[in-house]
Amino acid sequence: MKRLRVWPALGFLAVIAVASACADTGDGSGETLPAEQQAADFNGDGSVRIAVVTEGARDDGAYYQALVERVEAISTAEGYEAPLIVDQVAPADARSELNNVVAQGADIIAIGSSNLADGNEDLFLEHEEIFWYCNCGSGYQDTPGLLRSADSGAELGISAGYATGLLLDARDADRAVFLGCCDLNFEVESFLAFRLGLQMVDPSFDAIYVPTGNFPFDFNNTAGATEAYNAAVAEGVAAVYPFLGGAHEPIVRLANEDGVVVLTAGSSKGCEREDLDYDIQVMFDAGDYLAPIFEEIIGGTAEEGGARRFTVGVDPEVGADLCDGTPGQDQELADLNARIGAGRFEEEISRILAEAYGF
Repeated sequence: MKRLRVWPALGFLAVIAVASACADTGDGSGETLPAEQQAADFNGDGSVRIAVVTEGARDDGAYYQALVERVEAISTAEGYEAPLIVDQVAPADARSELNNVVAQGADIIAIGSSNLADGNEDLFLEHEEIFWYCNCGSGYQDTPGLLRSADSGAELGISAGYATGLLLDARDADRAVFLGCCDLNFEVESFLAFRLGLQMVDPSFDAIYVPTGNFPFDFNNTAGATEAYNAAVAEGVAAVYPFLGGAHEPIVRLANEDGVVVLTAGSSKGCEREDLDYDIQVMFDAGDYLAPIFEEIIGGTAEEGGARRFTVGVDPEVGADLCDGTPGQDQELADLNARIGAGRFEEEISRILAEAYGF
């Protein structure tokens, strides 16, 4: 295992002192890097640059935008070079795009999903001078040379479904729609858990899953998502979980027009939005994951080849949150999340995983 180098994040994170106050930038100018930036210069070229490589659009209003915005904020706050943002990358093109950002001097490369990391694991060791990070999810295995974050789609789905059930109950409604891409395994996991969460509020509640894109990773099909949403609303659903990328915000706008309960898909900033109205934020925000991960890197507790797992009811970065819940609803949801964190639903989650992934 190569030596884990530490690097500073935002100003609220601790800064590790280094032996010398400055280092030659290596560009012939004689200028030096500030001491606090030296630890982030993983490739030793005298500058610091973070790269982000994602499948989805950088401005999707959800999961991918959260990662991009946090990296941009870190780069600005710490005086790094402008980050390299490469979005809408097809898995088949991932290898060439990852090599491109390596060639452009990236010190830290943040990969947005397991689909882009899969099959490219040799790069993490070939370019071991770079710090590789992936928000790869629970289904991705520990990989030498890579630090990954992981969460549980089933835990998140139960929390999201329960929160939705609380609001449906208050509206005297009983049906929701889960808009996804194309029946991918992790979507099935999240949907089954979402439906279970609904039925924990009331066994008569139910949800339907509707694919909106083209196999295998089309979460940006606004036309398909709009058609699916309109059909579901015509059938009487009162809540929509747009588990989407680029098609997410268009569906939120339609839900706002129709007065339908709507959830974020990853973003922890939904309740703060002024241009869109969310009822629930389902938090698995790739940007939020970065702060504690960087703190652990700085503290020397993070290891390459392993994962930092985020657990609903334990870590504040994950789980559903009601934007305008009553005190009673907020307490019920908090109690449910605490039970998830305590492992009270391990059997149910095991059944969901067996059905979603066939094991």
